[in-house]
Amino acid sequence: MKTTHLTIKGIHCDACVKLIGGELHKLPDILEIKIDSVSGEAAISFEGKTSSAEIIAAIQRAGYEAILNNEEDNNDSTIEPHAAVNSSAPLPKEVHQTKESNIAEITPAPHTEQFPAKANATMRVFHLRGMHCSSCAALIERAVKELPNVEQANVNFAAEKASVLADVTFVSDEQIIQAIKKAGYSAARAQEKDRAGEQKRRLVEIHTAFMKFLISGFLSLPMLYFMVLDFFPTLPFTAEILPYVGIISFVLTMPVQFVMGWGFYRGMFSSLKMRTFNMDSLIAIGTTTAFVYSTVNLIIYFLANSTIIAPVGQKIPELYFETSAFLITFVLLGKWLEAKAKGKVSSAITKLMGLQPKSARLVQNGTTRDIPIDSVVEGNIILVRPGEKIPVDGIIVSGHSSIDESMLTGESIPVEKNIGDKVIGATINKTGSFEFKAQKVGQQTALARIIRLIEEAQGSKAPIQAIADRISARFVPTVILLAILTFVVWYFMLGASLSFALMAFTAVVVIACPCALGLATPTAIMAGTGKGAEYGVLIKGGEPLEAANRIDTIVFDKTGTLTKGKPEVTDVLSVNESSENKILEIAASLERSSEHPLAEAIVNYAQQKNLSITEVTHFSAIPGHGVEGNVQGKKYYCGNRKLIADKLGKALDQATNEVEKLEEQGKTVMILADESSIMGLIAVADTIKETSREAVEQLQKMGIETWMITGDNVRTAKAIAKAIGIDNVLAEVLPADKVEGVKNLQQKGLRVAMVGDGINDAPALAQADLGIAMGSGTDVAMEAGGIVIIRDDLRDIIIAIDLSRETMGKIKQNLFFALFYNVAGIPIAARVFVSFGLVLKPELAGLAMALSSVSVVTNSLLIRLFRPHRKNWISQLAPFVMVIVFALLFFMFARFSSGTMA
Repeated sequence: MKTTHLTIKGIHCDACVKLIGGELHKLPDILEIKIDSVSGEAAISFEGKTSSAEIIAAIQRAGYEAILNNEEDNNDSTIEPHAAVNSSAPLPKEVHQTKESNIAEITPAPHTEQFPAKANATMRVFHLRGMHCSSCAALIERAVKELPNVEQANVNFAAEKASVLADVTFVSDEQIIQAIKKAGYSAARAQEKDRAGEQKRRLVEIHTAFMKFLISGFLSLPMLYFMVLDFFPTLPFTAEILPYVGIISFVLTMPVQFVMGWGFYRGMFSSLKMRTFNMDSLIAIGTTTAFVYSTVNLIIYFLANSTIIAPVGQKIPELYFETSAFLITFVLLGKWLEAKAKGKVSSAITKLMGLQPKSARLVQNGTTRDIPIDSVVEGNIILVRPGEKIPVDGIIVSGHSSIDESMLTGESIPVEKNIGDKVIGATINKTGSFEFKAQKVGQQTALARIIRLIEEAQGSKAPIQAIADRISARFVPTVILLAILTFVVWYFMLGASLSFALMAFTAVVVIACPCALGLATPTAIMAGTGKGAEYGVLIKGGEPLEAANRIDTIVFDKTGTLTKGKPEVTDVLSVNESSENKILEIAASLERSSEHPLAEAIVNYAQQKNLSITEVTHFSAIPGHGVEGNVQGKKYYCGNRKLIADKLGKALDQATNEVEKLEEQGKTVMILADESSIMGLIAVADTIKETSREAVEQLQKMGIETWMITGDNVRTAKAIAKAIGIDNVLAEVLPADKVEGVKNLQQKGLRVAMVGDGINDAPALAQADLGIAMGSGTDVAMEAGGIVIIRDDLRDIIIAIDLSRETMGKIKQNLFFALFYNVAGIPIAARVFVSFGLVLKPELAGLAMALSSVSVVTNSLLIRLFRPHRKNWISQLAPFVMVIVFALLFFMFARFSSGTMA
């Protein structure tokens, strides 16, 4: 047996321990797990083929970071807790919390899945530069995976990031960066605090792309005039200009080909080292073919005529320098537009970063001073004045105010805050001044975690992306073979001229670049997750986004999800001649001294109605029954049926029907009586959220089956479900057994989403095809669900599903367009329809290819027009418009090319 000692970062509570334990259960040969929920220290005992690497990877899959301290081969694996914590949070059946400390000992379930033997693996993220398409991404993945002890490498083309799971003992950051560099790209380790720097680098990249296009366009512009002369030979000075067209084109094309276009050569050389091809290979081969062929013809003309100047009114024949120059210029145009569009797609992160205050007003020794936000530490007392942003997360210790939390919840109405209430960093203080104690600072604040969540989501892949990856991996070699076949058929079999065959070869190579294919999925995911964040719907990546599109059944937890999770007074009924206010005043006076949650609900309700609560003498709590005491010298009782029957020996008599009616509605009835008779009834219940019924109705209209799962008795559960409009109920279900309820539905072939608060519901959220966590679950909700609803508004689930459907629709449209461009363009580029006057010159093929990439990104950007509960008509009509526009463009380009065909 071996024992691995780890430090786990990010643990906040016992529910975090449950989440980690759930992932560790999946590993084979785990014998014992001990986790200290305060210090994060953990000891995991195992044997067989399990390794420390799999343990660390499992913890990372649960959403936490693990650092290996040491590994030993003995049976002594105790942890000394740093501090004991009294926690009442229930643990799963497999988890037993020790009385002496906050350590949770987890007995793993049997599992047979096998993993490769690695050690000390951690996930690292790198920023990438120089990628052009999904083939580049595949090339980088392949280069990194060839390093020893690299377990996993995932590259996202649109986000320009690589996630590498590797053994930190044997694989350093520098080795990974060098492997990426060897493949022809640049990389830098992504840092948490480097988001602002990343934005600056993106702006620099956009500027660089623009300058390359500008210079290339400026140099190519004269050649455009030379082309115009072919159509309008009567223009002034035509005869004088034509003799110099060859040498001028050669001189202007040289810097475009080998300076502006050097990146394509570098990418091609790198791919050849990896024994493969990428988009750079296609561009480099196509442009070099045109340039070399033209240069050879220029040299032949010089050797034959001892001059590179043609006779007056003529130009040197068989020169296609403009093909090379225009092709590179148009591709660079596409790169610039693509970089700009990708910047817009990821604008959600930029907006969120802009919300973070730059400083905080520290209160220390009776004085205040401004300090940088990075200098705030946990425990600092911070002063916030009206109109200021709250710098970090914390709890109010003095003062009160109303706070605009719309940036977090989307709710425009300010929230009243008093001593003991939580405040969130980046929200805006509206009216009063207050002081609060900093609790979460730096990367632990809610805003920082949301930004990190969106970044991870935008860098992820949806399962549908695998289709594009498989196509891209085989597409480039296939295109090169098609191009060669095109040349062979035209030149050797059909007897076309060398220039004609070469131009057909070049056009096929260029038109088929799979840039659009590589952008189809990630740009839509980035746009969809960014738009969701604007509405308080955090989608944790491509997988839950795609899952939300497929679900047909939603299971709701009751308490805290469908209901408010807090008992409230719903009815006050008088049985004798006493007024309802008097009944409530007496009951509240009695219950003020009680600690029962129902008592708190009665007292709060009386305070809301501004009723007077008087002192009680001879107060006594009667366990399992209620309370008794003297109010203004008279004895009263407040409690359940048992209190009235057992203590007073009284029957409910005329109140029986009312009590039963209220209980059938799922309410708990408190009976108020004096020593002689029953005075009134007070019904208390966990009230249904205002939006629950509307949300359920909308989901049912969408064809989604709804279920409620609860630990309540069947009668109460059915009463609440009926009030909400849910027909399917799983009642009397213990928290640990909720996962079985989800499994049973899945076994019926249903695709199930589980909606819960992310604490007791964590196992069920993980088991479901899609876990949707309510924002009330705070830290645990962030980690348990694939989608997090920041506001406690179930209608936002409809927003998440609608957004998922629109995003998945965009992905399918993009994949169709990407393939449509290539399938439609290759035959025209290969000059199959030359007899119909349809030919596609290489430079115009390059322009069509560049525009196809831009159109895919633009199509994804239309997700930004998404509005809840409204049709995005522009987005829906765009595909049809794009088909028409590109069909016309292909036709126009082909007709234009036929007029200047070689």
